[in-house]
Amino acid sequence: MFCFQLYVYAMKRLHKKRFMNKSLSELHNEFMRECEFSRKLSTDTLRGYESAYKLFVKLMGEDIQLAMLTPEFMTEFFRRIDQRERKVGNSKVVNGVKKSTIATYRSKLAKFFGWLEKKGHIKQNPFKEMEFPDVRYEDKKFLKREEVERILNAVSFNIEWSNSFVKKRCLAILFLGLYCGLRKGEILGQRLIDVDFDRNQITVRAESSKSKRERVIPLNRMVKQHLKDYIEERKKRKLLCEYLMVSNSGDRRFTGHGHKHLMNRLVDASGLRFHTHQLRHTFAINMLNSGCDIAKLQQLLGHRDIRMTAAYLRCIPTSAMRVDVERLMLDNLV
Repeated sequence: MFCFQLYVYAMKRLHKKRFMNKSLSELHNEFMRECEFSRKLSTDTLRGYESAYKLFVKLMGEDIQLAMLTPEFMTEFFRRIDQRERKVGNSKVVNGVKKSTIATYRSKLAKFFGWLEKKGHIKQNPFKEMEFPDVRYEDKKFLKREEVERILNAVSFNIEWSNSFVKKRCLAILFLGLYCGLRKGEILGQRLIDVDFDRNQITVRAESSKSKRERVIPLNRMVKQHLKDYIEERKKRKLLCEYLMVSNSGDRRFTGHGHKHLMNRLVDASGLRFHTHQLRHTFAINMLNSGCDIAKLQQLLGHRDIRMTAAYLRCIPTSAMRVDVERLMLDNLV
């Protein structure tokens, strides 16, 4: 019995020694595996965690020790982010970074540091002693009607598509953003089975949603028609892939890399610098402008916190409120 207890004690000491000897990168790999397989976080979220950590190591060195994770060390990291040279076009400039950039890197690294604290690798998350940047995410850049028209005209007239399948897939992607407010990851993660033309709705499953909540979105007649056109092209190819958006070169899922290439073509052809998430912003602003209730919009966008949805209220252009202001008269004042 004594020998067995001694054995258990020795194994615990050995495990603790191995536990303490892990490098920061080994621990980060462990954290990422847990996020991917246990927590089932989205590909975009995982990519964000990975890129933030890579920049952290690039700027602060690969030999970072756990004991070095202090508020002072993190402040130095943010200083280096602010001072680093960033390539813009063909020239290099040093312009500093926005508060939102610091906040983004901080929030992504904080997840890892919080995990380290929870697992007992560090005594305290260094960010606990640091105030969070005062960031107001009010710049919800939406596309104006003439800009949307430029993009759609580019699809119809400026780009020489390899076939009708690619063109109709592009239109389906654009209209899912414009008329359903889907995120890029949700569009790429959408399954064919979740498009219901009989009920005129599309289901966004929890596993592809950033909020990890399933939601059902009514299909606008415009997006419904473009989806039908695209799916008809799919059927001609007799594709079996479960995902809605599929590759042009095989019976497989349309990738983030393919999507990036598509958006670059649209930017070049339209002469308009925009990104996919602006389609979602455009959907939100126009839903509010048409009189949509903020609680309904929250459900359509899949926000956990209604404050995220309310940010769009501050982005409604003045021109959209002019008619309402003109209605004010002395006779109808309360």
